[in-house]
Amino acid sequence: MDNVNTAVVGATGEVGREMVKILAERDFPAGKLKLFATEKSKGQEFSFKGESYYVDTIKEGSFKDIDIALFSIGSSPSKEIVPQAVKEGAVAIDNSNAFRMDENVPLVVPEINPRMIAEHEGIIANPNCSTIQMVMALKPIYDRAGIEKILVSTYQAVSGTGKKAVDELKQQVKDFAAGREMKSEVYPHQIAFNALPHIDVFFENGYTKEEMKLVRETRKILADSSLAISATAVRIPVFYGHAEAVNVETSEKISIEELTRILAETEGIDVVDNPEENQYPLPTDSETNDNVMVGRIREDLANNKAFNMWIVANNLRKGAALNAVQIAEKML
Repeated sequence: MDNVNTAVVGATGEVGREMVKILAERDFPAGKLKLFATEKSKGQEFSFKGESYYVDTIKEGSFKDIDIALFSIGSSPSKEIVPQAVKEGAVAIDNSNAFRMDENVPLVVPEINPRMIAEHEGIIANPNCSTIQMVMALKPIYDRAGIEKILVSTYQAVSGTGKKAVDELKQQVKDFAAGREMKSEVYPHQIAFNALPHIDVFFENGYTKEEMKLVRETRKILADSSLAISATAVRIPVFYGHAEAVNVETSEKISIEELTRILAETEGIDVVDNPEENQYPLPTDSETNDNVMVGRIREDLANNKAFNMWIVANNLRKGAALNAVQIAEKML
């Protein structure tokens, strides 16, 4: 299809800006492009394929001539605006948590479950960033040997919280170097030179919302509601790129050699696993690599049907904006 009228809602945020950039990088056939954000961002200029576009606010009829609308505005506003976009004729690809667990909304990673896209009723949900990179590595293993249990600890970059968190980390580093007091406004504690085992709100079961997203979304994407998963999510002082230490117990024993081969042959995955040469996935590498990187693949010393791996991906791109654009491409 040519001339697909496209909108980006939340265009001035960290993910929204990446969406616009990736649409241009991948030469997405956007006929008309509309950019939306809040009133304070109205009038901001973007360059797209050599032309200037200006940010507007949403009003009645904003989506009447739009085919695909990419959303990155948070759950509460998505619940209000996404239905408007669908009612006015657009297909909404939403990056928030608003619709992910709705049984009528496909939760899609294009390399894993692209057929789900065709089942949409106007809304397609983009999974959580930490979920996307983990299921990318899990799916080929699940298909080959089955999975009984997953234990995951995440080490997540501050850009997952947004630009204010990036700015706060930068300022805290400057204040530390200058001997000044470090102020914390975005997070409950300083993030510079620290690690916070606290992402999003805590639930009564002691887990955070981020941790339960990993559990619930992974089960939905892999279509296995009985999958045993336990997660700990940690925020670390890294700007871009989430990392995960994942322990997987398979139903059928699989050798490390076969496991590595399967991952290396999977679309969208780069195996980076040569510890003798200090080669393993790093968050800094994700700033120039859109693939999910997997390394430190090794047997579990306490369970002969389990193994460990280290997974890294760019949280703003494959973890959010790129995955959304790939969904749009698959639709076409």
